[in-house]
Amino acid sequence: MSEIIIRPYKPDDYTFVEAFWERNGLGGAQRGDDALIIAKTLAAGGHLLVVTTKEGLIIGTAWLTNDKRRTYLHHFGIDEAHRRKGYATKLLKVCLKLAVNDGCQIKIEVHRSNAIALHLYRKAGFHYLGDYEVHIIRDISKLKTDL
Repeated sequence: MSEIIIRPYKPDDYTFVEAFWERNGLGGAQRGDDALIIAKTLAAGGHLLVVTTKEGLIIGTAWLTNDKRRTYLHHFGIDEAHRRKGYATKLLKVCLKLAVNDGCQIKIEVHRSNAIALHLYRKAGFHYLGDYEVHIIRDISKLKTDL
């Protein structure tokens, strides 16, 4: 297994992180995941980890945000060319240690067709929450306050 580095995000990483998210379908500025939101979540006690090669190429990320009750793990992934090398397992271990240190429950949302990710999360002790549907309003200008 070649060597990787898992380190905290730095603001200078943003362009490369956003490009990684776009390539891997994990989000990006069009979903509200911009540099300002990252900075806000980090200031509120969150963590954004980047996985790099020894040469500094960003090949993975994991973003942990929290509401002081629960840690939410998202934007978790490894570039396709670097998968099946154990990097996701290493990254998840670091994430779980951060959640323990933060003292929060941890939750992740994963597409039901993503068998590889589901296997990794189940192996780590995650279990299916139930028959919940997830809903979101991304564009806050469309919030209906006159119900």
